[in-house]
Amino acid sequence: MIKVSVMYPNTPGARFDHAYYRDQHMPMVQARLGEHCRSYTVDKGLAGGAPGSAPPYVAMCHIFCDSLEAFQAGFGPHAQEIMADVANYTDLTPLLQISEVVVD
Repeated sequence: MIKVSVMYPNTPGARFDHAYYRDQHMPMVQARLGEHCRSYTVDKGLAGGAPGSAPPYVAMCHIFCDSLEAFQAGFGPHAQEIMADVANYTDLTPLLQISEVVVD
């Protein structure tokens, strides 16, 4: 199993609409990926490691798929539509990491 993590750096003055991300964007991503998406989570940053510090990321999502190939098969045909929707909830540039899940 793999995990696709999309992370939005906590940048002062940046715009991020958590409600749109949670209620519109991520359900659309899941619908487009279809059977290729096992599940997903959405995180809202609360704090950093030190007491009183800001979170390094304002938001994240984690998409779980059976394999890299499954993710690419589901995402690829819809990449343009999914990426075009980013402007509806943020002006941040997301960071992406694809990981192998070694403990579930």
